[in-house]
Order: sequence, then structure tokens, then C-alpha cells
Amino acid sequence: MGGEVVRTQGRYPFDMPFGWFLMAWSHELPPGAVLPRYYLGRHLVVWRDEEGHPHVQDAFCPHLGAHLGHGGVVRGTEIECPFHGWRFDGEGHNTCIPYSERTNAKGTVYSYPVVELADHFVMAWFHPLGEPPKWELRLPDEATSDEFTDWHTAHFTVNAGTQELAENTVDGPHFRYVHHTDTVPEIESYDTDGWVARTRSVQRFPTPRGVVDGRIDIENQGPGFGTTWFRGIVDTLLVGTTTPIDAGHCQVRFNFKVRKLGDERATSSVGRAFIDEVCKQFEEDRPIWENKAFIPRPALADTDPPYLRFRKWYAQFYVGGSDSTRQSWPPPPPAGPGQPVYVKPAPTASRTIKGD
Repeated sequence: MGGEVVRTQGRYPFDMPFGWFLMAWSHELPPGAVLPRYYLGRHLVVWRDEEGHPHVQDAFCPHLGAHLGHGGVVRGTEIECPFHGWRFDGEGHNTCIPYSERTNAKGTVYSYPVVELADHFVMAWFHPLGEPPKWELRLPDEATSDEFTDWHTAHFTVNAGTQELAENTVDGPHFRYVHHTDTVPEIESYDTDGWVARTRSVQRFPTPRGVVDGRIDIENQGPGFGTTWFRGIVDTLLVGTTTPIDAGHCQVRFNFKVRKLGDERATSSVGRAFIDEVCKQFEEDRPIWENKAFIPRPALADTDPPYLRFRKWYAQFYVGGSDSTRQSWPPPPPAGPGQPVYVKPAPTASRTIKGD
């Protein structure tokens, strides 16, 4: 891993932010599992040792460059290269060269700090200069409470940067025009405290039995991890993770828990309907995110939400700062010689929901 920030020219005036990012769900990584991943603009290997500890490392063996995620094997608490059998521990140190009596102290693989939350989230810390974690992640007690369902999950890949998606947390007015709702969330407060940003808002939810008064309260813990509480129809906790693939693409994973209503069938029916609506709205946002230009100095209405306060908070996660020499950063031109085509959002086109 290099010790300098390299500017990625093109889609945005900034690079990937630093923070905690999801590498895998826990169930994807049983003991002995090895997963190749491409996140944060680099090849990674994600593996779990036989004692149950997860690890995230740069993928290439320092010997001759084999990808440890393609054929690498877990041996106890070490990972073995598929090319020549070199082994590395969870810290990335070379522990064995099977055809030599010596190890190579300089032959290391970079290892990222890792935490696992609620037996569900395998999170890795990324900083382009290799600095250690600056904060700890926290989950509300309800994430492990018996009063709530097991996790319901959905995942999406979006051709946009992480900041563009996160800006929606303060954007109430778009609900009327993108999601065609009769009412929009009314922001009561927006405040930041170091690495944390909180948005508190009230919302009226339409139901077949009439409008229900409710709330949407959001807490972002850095750029890659956040919790959203929906209250009104049924108490629903959404833990959202956004992991950069590169500076212009990201993967989003939704993780829902619904408060049990006392009747399993009712809980499943009401909870599923609400989760489907949240995922439907995400897909309705996709054409906006993937085709919009980033405007560093936007023209704003006097009643607009706190976009600039949000951007000031988010800017702290960019080590390389932001290029302010251009007025607009448009998306790439369409591939091939043809003209762009608007594709109407399809709610189930790119998501998989699991859990019941």
C-alpha cells in the first residue's frame, strides 16, 4: 500500500474517502474461507482463520505476485499462497517458505485493521496513508435484541461516488419529485460531532388505512457506515454500508431489522412491504446518481436543506482535498457511438433481498 494520495482524474474532484468499510457479511466468511475482493481501487483478499478471526489484506504475494484470493488456502491462522506455498499471518508477516529454512522479513502483505460487528458485519479500516483508525463503530442495542427480527439484507452496485449517495441523508425535497410522495421529510435538526453526522426529521407515511405520523432519524459514522431509524408504520432499523469500488463506483448493502409485532406473519408482511418500499426508492434514485454532474458550488434556493454543511462535514474524509478548478464534473460520455438512453428504474433489477 502506497504512502501518498494519487488523484483519480475524471468523475469527481476528490478521491475515495477514508473510514470503515464493509468487506463481507459474516455468513460469507466461515472459518477457512478465502474471498477475492476489489474495493478501494485495489485488489484485496478477505479470509477467516481457523480460530474464527477475519482478516483483510492486499491481495498480491510479495514473492512473485500471485493473487492470494484466487486459490489461497487457510492453514491454521495463516494464509498460504497458491503459487509457491509461502505463508503469511494475520499481520502480513511471512511465516514460512516451504523450500527454505528461512523466512523473508521484507516479504510482507499489507494488513488492514478489521472489526466484526453483531456477527454480521466484517468491516475494514482504510486510510490512503496507512494511518490507524480514528474512531470506533457502534451499533444500537436493537441490532442484537430479541425484540427484533433477524437481518433482512439487500445489496446494490451504483455507478457513482459514495458522497453522492450520502448527500441524500439531508435531501428532503427530492422525495416529492423522485419518489412522488405527497409529503416530504421535514428536517428538525442537522448536527455534526467529529466523525458523526445526525439528521433528525419527521415524516408522514401513507398507508391503506390513512396517513401515519412517523420519523426518519439518521446517524452516519464516517462515510461508509450509518444507521437509519424508521418509526411510524413499524419500527425498522436500517444499517447501511457503502464501500467504494473505486472513486466512481460503490457497493451498498442494506441491513434491516424490524420490531416484532407479536405475530410472526404480521411482522413478516408489514416489514417486507416497508423494506420493499425503501429498496424501490433506492432504485428510483439510481438514474439521478449515475447521470448527474457534481457541482462544487451549487446554485441554491433560500429554503434548501443543509447541503453545504453536509459537504463540509464529508470533506474531512478526503486526505487529498478537492480540486476546485472546475465548475462542473459531469459523468463519463456514453459508451460506443450511440446516444444515451433513459432507463426507467426497475425496483428489482439489481437487488437481492434475503431473510424472513
